[in-house]
Amino acid sequence: MIFHFSSKSQLLLLSSSSLTSLCLRPFLPSAPKFPFYPSLLLKPRFSFACHVSTGDSLRMDSPSPDLLSPLSVANGLKNQCLREQDNDSIKSENKNKNVKLSLEDLNWDYSFVRELPGDPRSDSIPRQVLHACYTKVLPSAEVENPKLVAWSDSVADLLDLDPKEFERPDFPLKFSGASPLAGAVPYAQCYGGHQFGTWAGQLGDGRAITLGEILNSKLERWELQLKGAGKTPYSRFADGLAVLRSSIREFLCSEAMHFLGIPTTRALCLVTTGKFVTRDMFYDGNPKEEPGAIVCRIAQSFLRFGSFQIHASRGEEDLGIVHALADYAMRHHFPHIENISKSESLSFSTGDDDQSLVDLTSNKYAAWIVEIAEHTASLIARWQGVGFTHGVLNTDNMSILGLTIDYGPFGFLDAFDPSYTPNTTDLPGRRYCFANQPDIGLWNIAQFASTLMAAHLISDKEANYAMERYGTKFMDDYQAIMSRKLGLKKYNKQLVNKLLNNLAVDKVDYTNFFRSLSNIKADPGIPEDDLLVPLKAVLLDISKERKEAWTNWVQSYIQELVASGILDEERKASMDSVNPKYVLRNYLCQSAIDAAELGDFGEVRRLLKVMELPYDEQPGMEKYARLPPAWAYRPGVCMLSCSS
Repeated sequence: MIFHFSSKSQLLLLSSSSLTSLCLRPFLPSAPKFPFYPSLLLKPRFSFACHVSTGDSLRMDSPSPDLLSPLSVANGLKNQCLREQDNDSIKSENKNKNVKLSLEDLNWDYSFVRELPGDPRSDSIPRQVLHACYTKVLPSAEVENPKLVAWSDSVADLLDLDPKEFERPDFPLKFSGASPLAGAVPYAQCYGGHQFGTWAGQLGDGRAITLGEILNSKLERWELQLKGAGKTPYSRFADGLAVLRSSIREFLCSEAMHFLGIPTTRALCLVTTGKFVTRDMFYDGNPKEEPGAIVCRIAQSFLRFGSFQIHASRGEEDLGIVHALADYAMRHHFPHIENISKSESLSFSTGDDDQSLVDLTSNKYAAWIVEIAEHTASLIARWQGVGFTHGVLNTDNMSILGLTIDYGPFGFLDAFDPSYTPNTTDLPGRRYCFANQPDIGLWNIAQFASTLMAAHLISDKEANYAMERYGTKFMDDYQAIMSRKLGLKKYNKQLVNKLLNNLAVDKVDYTNFFRSLSNIKADPGIPEDDLLVPLKAVLLDISKERKEAWTNWVQSYIQELVASGILDEERKASMDSVNPKYVLRNYLCQSAIDAAELGDFGEVRRLLKVMELPYDEQPGMEKYARLPPAWAYRPGVCMLSCSS
C-alpha cells in the first residue's frame, strides 16, 4: 500500500496553531501562539500533509498506544516482526505462571550500563559529564527510621514481586536507599532538553537514581528508579532530594493514569525518609521545612528525547552515542523494527515521482521515529480526552515509549478552561496550557527528529513524514476519543465544537459533565423544559440565555443519538467505560498530603484504591467525585511550581 501526501495541504506548517485549531483553539481566543522554533542543530522544512485516516473507534482503556489505530504505521511494522511472534509464544507459555519472588530473588539485568558508554567517575560532584550516557552513583539521601506510606500491588505483580515483601521491616530501608538492594547497580542518566522552548544544555537525573532492570517471567524489562535518593553529577545547585508533598502526587498520579488507561510510568512504593527538606514552594523567599520522601517508580525505559539531544548538541564527536542509543532502544524496546523487511505496504509517497517515496523498511531509524511520533500523538490525544494537563512538556520530559513521565505541577481540568496551566512557572505565557499540548508535542517531536538528522540517521524527507504521521495520528485518535465520550459512532465536528464552546463559557466541570451525559435519552419527544434535567448537577447557575444555548445543543445531540440507533442502556454502559467518574483532582491530592504530613497515611491509601477503579460507581465513595471546595483554589493546590 502506498500512502500519498499533498504538498499543498496546510495541516502541518508547524505554526503551532495547526493541531489545536482543529480541536480547542476556537474556544481560546486569547491563547498564545508559539511559532515553530528551528532546531538547535538543523532546520528541516515540514510541508507535507497526510490524508490517511483510519476512522476506527478507539478503546480508551487500551494499555498501549499502538493499539489505537489499526492502520497506524507502528502496527504495520509490528506485523512484520518474526521475533515478536516468538516472544509472544514465550509469553504465552509463561503468562499462567504464578511467580512470586522475594527481593533477593528478583531477576536483575544491566543492559543500559553494559551496552552504553559510562562516566569514568562515580562521584556526585555536579559537573558536565561528557561522552557518557550515565554515571554510576549510590543513593545518598539521609534516612532516619523511614516508613512505608503506600504501595502498589499491581506494580509488584509486574515485577513478580511477592506482595508480602511490603511487610518486611527492612523494606523502607531498602527503598529509601539506606540499605543496598541485592543485585542493584545504581546509576543516574545523562540527558539534556529544551525547557519552555529554550535549549537548557545538560540536565540529567538530578535526584533520580536507577537501580537497574528487572526481567520478569514474561521477559518484560522494567527499570526501577528511586526519585529523591540524593545528589548526582546532574543535580546542579539542588540537593537531590524530594519532599512528601510532591512524592505523594507522583505516586498517586502514576497509578491513577494507568487505571484510566493512559500509558505512564508506574510507582511501586513511597517511603518517608524521616528527615526534613527545605523547600521554597512559591519561590517567594519564604522556605520551610517539609518531610522528605522517596518514590520508587518503574518503566520499561526512562529514555527521553533529551537523552539523545544532549549528545547531538555536543558535536560530531558524540554523534556516535546518538547512534548507539538509538540502536540500544530499538534492540530492547522496539525489537520489531530490528526485523522489518522490504515491503511495498510500508512505502509512502510525498509527491508525484519515485524520488518522493519514503520506504520505512529501508531505514529502521525512519521507521523508529515514525513509531515514536505516533505513540506521542496517541498519548496526548488521550490526555485531552480525560482533561489532563502535564504542566512541564519540556523535551527532557518526553518519553520515547510514549509514556506520561515526570509528574510535577500536573492538573486535571475542573471548570473547563482551555487556557488552564497548573504550573505557576508557565505564567503568563501559558506555553504548556491544556489547549497547547497537541502543538507542543509536535514541536518536541520536531526537536527529536532534528537530533536524528544531525546524527545522519534520517533524512529531511523522513523527518517530514514523521511530522505528518504525528498530525494524522493525533487527529484520528482525538476524534475517535471524543466520539466515544459522546456515545456516537462517528465524529461530528460541529457538535463537538459547540459543546466545547459551551463548556468554556459556563466553566462546566469537564469530568462530571461527560459522566452525566450518558443519562440523556435518545428521545426526540422529551419536552423542552426537561431536556437539561440529566445535566442539572453540572450546569450550575446558568443564565436564561445560556440555558437556551444548552437546550439547543442537547436537541442537536439527541438527533445524533437517534440517528446512531444505539440503545440507551448500551450507550450508557459504553460511555461510562470511557468517561471516568473519578480523576485525581489536585484538591484530593492535597487532602491526602495534609493528613500524611501529620503522620496519617490512610487517606493516601484510600485515594489510591478509588483511583484504581475510575470508571466504576463505587458506592460510598461519591465524595471523591465532588467539585473542588473553595479552599482548593488557593495557591499551592490548584497551581504549583516546579519545586519539589
